[in-house]
Order: sequence, then C-alpha cells, then structure tokens
Amino acid sequence: MRLLNEFGRAVALVTLSASVAMLAQAAPAQAAAAGTVISATARPDGWRAAPNGSVLEYWTTTSNGTPVPASGAMFVPAGTPPAGGWPVMAYDHGTSGLGMGCGGQSDPRRHPYQDIRGKEDQLIKRLVDKGFAVIAPDYLGLGRFDTGPHPYLELRTEATATIDMLRAARSTHPELSRTWSVIGASQGGQAALGTGHLQSTYAPELDFRGTIAIDPESDVEKVLPLLGPGIPVIANTDGAMSFFVSILAGLRAARPDADVDQYLTPLGKTVLDEVGTRCLDGIIDRVKGLSVGDLLARPLSDERIRTALDTYLTVPTSGYDAPILLLLNVTDTVVPSPLHAALAAQFAANGVDFRTVTGTGKHTQLNDQMLSAIDAFLTRIQATP
Repeated sequence: MRLLNEFGRAVALVTLSASVAMLAQAAPAQAAAAGTVISATARPDGWRAAPNGSVLEYWTTTSNGTPVPASGAMFVPAGTPPAGGWPVMAYDHGTSGLGMGCGGQSDPRRHPYQDIRGKEDQLIKRLVDKGFAVIAPDYLGLGRFDTGPHPYLELRTEATATIDMLRAARSTHPELSRTWSVIGASQGGQAALGTGHLQSTYAPELDFRGTIAIDPESDVEKVLPLLGPGIPVIANTDGAMSFFVSILAGLRAARPDADVDQYLTPLGKTVLDEVGTRCLDGIIDRVKGLSVGDLLARPLSDERIRTALDTYLTVPTSGYDAPILLLLNVTDTVVPSPLHAALAAQFAANGVDFRTVTGTGKHTQLNDQMLSAIDAFLTRIQATP
C-alpha cells in the first residue's frame, strides 16, 4: 500500500538490488538474550541530520521466541545530560517493504525512498533538539541482517524489536535515562501503539511515559475476512494490493501454523515468494494489474486464518498505562479515515487516556496544530514525576 505522507512519498520504482543483498551481515555465530548488544558503531556528524549518530546491532526474537539479530540507528543530544540521563524517544518508521535493507534506519544510503528518509531525519532532529535521545529500529528483516521476509504489521515483533533496541542502547550508553516514550506513523503508528501496550509487561523496569501515533494502521483484521476469490481488478488499487500481499507474506513467514498457502492460487504463492525480498516500490510494481481474486483460492473468512490475523495484527484498545496522542487526518485514504474513527471510538469506550488532534492532509501529513500538540505532549511527559 503506497504510504504518501509527511515523512515523504515513495519515488522511483526499484527493487532491492543484488548488490545490496551481497552486503547482508552474517548473523553472529552464537545467539544471546533479547536486548543484548552485538555491536555499536559511532557514525560521524553529518551521517544524518542529527548529531552523535551511531548504528546498533542487537539481539531480539521472532514471534515464536527464536533469537535473531536486528539493527537500528541511535542519536544522542550534544552536551551534558540532565540529572538522570537523556530521556529516550523510540521512532518507529512507516511501511518500507519486506526485504533486507528496506528499513533504512541503520544504513540510510540503502533507504529505498530518499525523500522519506529526509523527512524522517527532520523529525528525529526535532526530537534530539528538544533533548531526547532517539532510537530507530529497522524492524525484523529490514535491516543489516538477512533473516527472511519482514513480518509486516506483526504487532508483537514490531514492539519487541523496539524495546530490545532500547535495552541495547542503554547498555552501551549509560547517559540514557530509564524514562522513555515512542512515536510512529502509519505502520510505525501501529508499532508505537503495540510498543506502548506491551512495555508494561515486557519492560517493567523502565519508566514509560507515552505514545504518539500518527495515522496508525488499525482494524484491518476486520476488513480482510471480506476478501476471497472472484474479486475483480479495481482501478488504481496497486497500492492497496501491495499492502494486502505484504500482510499475507509476513503472516506466512511468521505463522506457519496459519498455513497461508492453502488460501492461495499458484499465482498467489509465486507473488508472495517474489515480494519477500523487495522494498515497497518493488512490491507495488509486482502486483500492478493484479486483483485479490487472482491471488486467493479460498476466502479469508475461514476461522483458522481469521484467528491468526487477529493475533498478528490487532491493535489493543484497552490496557494502556500511559497517555496516547492520536494525530489523525480525516481525509486519509491510505489507512481510510473510518478506521481511524473506529480506533478512537474504541479507545473512548474503554476509558483509554488519549487525546486526538485532527487534520485534513494526506496520510500522516502534520499540520501546525499537530506539531504544536506533539510539542505539548513532549513537555507533559517530560514533566511527569
């Protein structure tokens, strides 16, 4: 699904090249506990927009608990840290594909969309300038290690990749506080909400302060069961098709028990095989002109795959222990705005501590009111005892 946003627009159609694949890091010979550092490498100022950048490689786990290496970027403010250390903001990036190098955080030269990378850097610099250290995970499979297709929109591993990177960062940089928060847009907004929900049980030793989610993906698991064979090609839906095949490819990689292949036509299996190494633009190119009906041999209303999709995708709508700022564009057509409204309504019904600020821009576009709300939220969470 094409994610046109304030952080940028997908540009030239390219696939993840063979030369990039050759740069894949070999996984360390011996696995270690999640959150353990593999390496920390300082990068010179000017590497990205924020100063004091570095690349972290660390251990995290797959959805079934298997240790895997992952990577990300970190930025620390200049100067003397405040008492207790620099507060940390985790930045969860939006949809970028399924293949190695597509995350673009630990190696921005390999970011498939340079305009998006530039907007990401601007946001990261804004946060660093406000006194936050920033960690930015690539997510599983999208960084410096070839660990198979990224489990796209798998909420738990997005969250654990984020929290495990935070632990790794704090172990190498003692000037980082135990106080932290998370921000993300689109896929990253979903990941941020998942992180904000999981942290209370996964990292209770840390002091979590809040979540900022910009046009987050949500409630897609309620739509997918409506799909099945016979759905024709609909004009201008290549972006939506890329979103659809990415979910199925990620589910197939992460949840073998769901037996995704039994729901696919031979063409569907071929497409999922091919997109697993591609970035978003290459995925869009591969599905051009295809329909859901071309790929599905059985409807997704079957209970087995519905249950798998629910556990894989669903954003929790209760059980948060820190405030949430939802920034939502009512004109969003990428994550359709009715899904945003449904998420906000569920939060309200369940008594979640959240505030919504709306805009009328494109997907994840931030207006002045939204930027002011971010600044006010940062001030609020920094002041929290």
